[in-house]
Amino acid sequence: MYDDKFHEECGVFGIFGHKDAAALTALGLHALQHRGQEACGIVSIDDNSDFHAHRALGLVDSTFSKASVMNALKGHIAIGHNRYATSGDTLLRNVQPFYGDMAFGGFTIAHNGNLTNAYKVREALVKKGALFQSTSDTEVIVHLVATQSEDTPILDRLESALKQVEGAYSLVAARDDLLFGIRDPYGVRPLLLGKLGNSYIITSESCALDIIGAELIRDLKPGEAAIVTKEGVTFKQMLPFQSKRFCIFEYVYFARPDSVIEDKSVYDTRRQIGVELAKEAPCPTGDIVVPVPDSGVPSAIGYAAQSGLPFELGIIRNHYVGRTFIEPTEQIRHLGVKLKHNANKAYIEGKSVILVDDSIVRGTTSRKIVEMVREAGAKEVHVRISSPPTKHSCFYGIDTPESGELMANKFSVEGIREQIGADTLSYISLDGLYRAVGEARRNDDNPGYCDACFSGKYPISLTDHDDGHPEKRISSLLG
Repeated sequence: MYDDKFHEECGVFGIFGHKDAAALTALGLHALQHRGQEACGIVSIDDNSDFHAHRALGLVDSTFSKASVMNALKGHIAIGHNRYATSGDTLLRNVQPFYGDMAFGGFTIAHNGNLTNAYKVREALVKKGALFQSTSDTEVIVHLVATQSEDTPILDRLESALKQVEGAYSLVAARDDLLFGIRDPYGVRPLLLGKLGNSYIITSESCALDIIGAELIRDLKPGEAAIVTKEGVTFKQMLPFQSKRFCIFEYVYFARPDSVIEDKSVYDTRRQIGVELAKEAPCPTGDIVVPVPDSGVPSAIGYAAQSGLPFELGIIRNHYVGRTFIEPTEQIRHLGVKLKHNANKAYIEGKSVILVDDSIVRGTTSRKIVEMVREAGAKEVHVRISSPPTKHSCFYGIDTPESGELMANKFSVEGIREQIGADTLSYISLDGLYRAVGEARRNDDNPGYCDACFSGKYPISLTDHDDGHPEKRISSLLG
């Protein structure tokens, strides 16, 4: 099926101390479905320290809808994972959470992000005799945990393992007496703690708490671990804090708009991005503001409010398009964008339309949407993008094309405008994006967010990539 967006690669959810742990985990994964649609899994642990697992390719509602599946996932502890595969085959062996027996007992782990030295560490482990069953970064952590002296406590094992890896990650892990969660020392990927009665939850976004009626306690700090046992929750700065670099694209596109991350409403932030965009790139000839649904909606609302122009749903999205549609002919491929979007002609015809979208990746979708709006009778089409030009690949857990495939890496803004066929095209500036998230401007010495996809300045070393290894492909089936 036609797709021209960046994709988040994973969502994680863990809960400790609830009799319906697996069911609540399934609901949490349902709320996190946007973070990965290729596969999902749940591992639960019962009072007898027995592990129960179900992992499958496909969506959460089809995987965990049967009573027979859920009844088999017994226990008061559970962790779950949604996965988006970046390339290669989607194989069951790569589906998380991973689990198994170790010297200290049973252990399960799920991971969101990307280890930038996974190839180097994996190579060293293989030389020592490690046998890998998947192509996942997460299995590197599993082996690092397992291959330590037998009497090493589990938390010391985790600390030692994580000090040997580099990259951007949030992970949850569990055994029969604890639930563990941690963010990388830069806090690139989100992870937060919630509470439901006497049970604690560690998950990627607050929307996963809302669906089960849990309260948000707080985000974990960069390098901070949350350790949940029957005595409650304790926090430990397990990895040395480096410099906060939360992924700013979570606010632009990845996170669900009803989530609160780093004490900021994602919806409010996206709306403010639209306000800043309207200040920087007004359109004097515009008649209406139209979002490219769904991700462009909050920014379009902000743009319309700031510009004083009507906000209209000039494009309607079909939410019931699967990922396996076969496009057998060139004509059908040309019509592919209409599988997802259709122009609302009554509100577009004869109007000068300001289209607001979150990003332009390869430009193919943008070009087809501009064509569709023109065919619906728009007299002008002006495109406004609520992120700066994306010129660089992400190595920190986001599925992006190679830099050479990114339209903004190959063309100037004017060149992109010509390629997509718009009358005008403007992006929000990097400083404007920082203003929208509450900063006066981007501080070049300490920006506070990871914006490498815009700036090309990578805060975490790219060991495998710099050593000449195809790191993005080796880690392509990561968690």
